[in-house]
Amino acid sequence: MPIPEALRGRLALPAIAAPMFLVSGPDLVVETCRAGVLGTFPALNQRSTEGYGDWLAEIRERTGNDAAPYGVNLIVHRSNARLQQDLAETVRQRVPVIITSLGAVQEVVDAIHSYGGLVFHDVINLRHARKAAEAGVDGLIAVTAGAGGHAGTYNPFAFLHEIRQFFAGTLILSGGMSTGAHIAGARAAGADLAYLGTRFIATTESRAPEDYKRMVLAATAKDIVYTPAISGVNANFLRPSIEAAGLDPDNLPDYGRDVAPGNHERRAWKNIWSAGHGVGAIEDVPSTAELCARLKREYRQAIEGLAADLAA
Repeated sequence: MPIPEALRGRLALPAIAAPMFLVSGPDLVVETCRAGVLGTFPALNQRSTEGYGDWLAEIRERTGNDAAPYGVNLIVHRSNARLQQDLAETVRQRVPVIITSLGAVQEVVDAIHSYGGLVFHDVINLRHARKAAEAGVDGLIAVTAGAGGHAGTYNPFAFLHEIRQFFAGTLILSGGMSTGAHIAGARAAGADLAYLGTRFIATTESRAPEDYKRMVLAATAKDIVYTPAISGVNANFLRPSIEAAGLDPDNLPDYGRDVAPGNHERRAWKNIWSAGHGVGAIEDVPSTAELCARLKREYRQAIEGLAADLAA
């Protein structure tokens, strides 16, 4: 399967810890990378381009040469006034992996490729997937039903299959995965890498408030609400956090098409918390190192179990 050359032999697990708004920071990224999993964070988790650059330097220094690569999420949309400044800093510091969202722009892809960086783009439908492929991205993240944050509605098996019909690059699956067995399932379904976010909210290095972590532990899939009302685009949120904000999850206002994606995100997501359908498999708050060791063990057991079944 097409794992990029820059990642081959550098990952102890075929997985990416997804960039999460207000949750991912240097500690989570560093510990994830040290455990052999590709760690990422959104550039906008820092309030300025200068602060973003400081985080990049810190992560690079703390991970060294032996850890898995790290990555950054850039919002490629006109609502992101910092894009050009953050892109310039990204190029200056030669960030290994860039995850682009809300727009696949040739200029951004070319800038990252200029120093040998990789570009993965998240998509929720085939039209966006084709546009990103035409822009020359190295990988597509199929964001399927049940993913935390901005999510699609496609079945993962169907979506992976249809993308692979026209895209020969790296395929990454996102949506409801919290265990090593889920990662094995993603690989069996045709993905090259799995994309896990929600499971990393409940770790000691996560920047999520303690109430947020407790809410994740208590939740199951029925507690996830899929709505465009919070951020302007369809996304999954924890029902109890919507209720705590004084809103009725079953009667939310619809911002409609005149709301640009991202305009309400920073304000809304600070108190209304995102999570995916994988919450039901989360029962503790381990260190990131402990979690990654568990994921590796579960992944290996799942693969060995399938091999044993095949041999039988």
